[in-house]
Amino acid sequence: MNEAYPEVMNDTALLARITGFINEIGIPCKPGSLSDDTFLPGLDIKNGGIIYDLDLLKYPGDLLHEAGHVAVLAAADREKANSPDMLNGDLDTGAAEMAAICWSWAALQHLALEPTVVFHEFGYKNGSKNLVDNFNAERYIGLPLLQWLGMTNTSGEGEQYPKMTHWLRPGQ
Repeated sequence: MNEAYPEVMNDTALLARITGFINEIGIPCKPGSLSDDTFLPGLDIKNGGIIYDLDLLKYPGDLLHEAGHVAVLAAADREKANSPDMLNGDLDTGAAEMAAICWSWAALQHLALEPTVVFHEFGYKNGSKNLVDNFNAERYIGLPLLQWLGMTNTSGEGEQYPKMTHWLRPGQ
């Protein structure tokens, strides 16, 4: 594994938890061989599944963020999802990104991970700390999108965000 983030990179149990969760919710996530020109180091989305290369992967938490991109797509768009250009489906680019960020926060809470596993210092155009601060203050960027997509609640009966009612966008 790459040594860019050694306290996380050598944690095979962490990688197993993340990939196990992604597979469990219905997004194929498997190791494979990739070139070094992917959008994020060591991972790629092909036909709605995530492929990661252990020799190139720098930040295992990036797998959760990319899973968020796939998860918020309608089922028909999920099957056609390919990075970096086919990840929006019926959402515009900004909406897809905000929804994936919010979904990622819910996923790391579900897995009881430290926020820096997903929101590491080298991600989000150096805005990770700001995102973590906002989520910790319950200012959930992207939450209205997850509600609109039918993936979570913030009021009424049932589980409340960051709990998810559906990890994958329901409907067609």
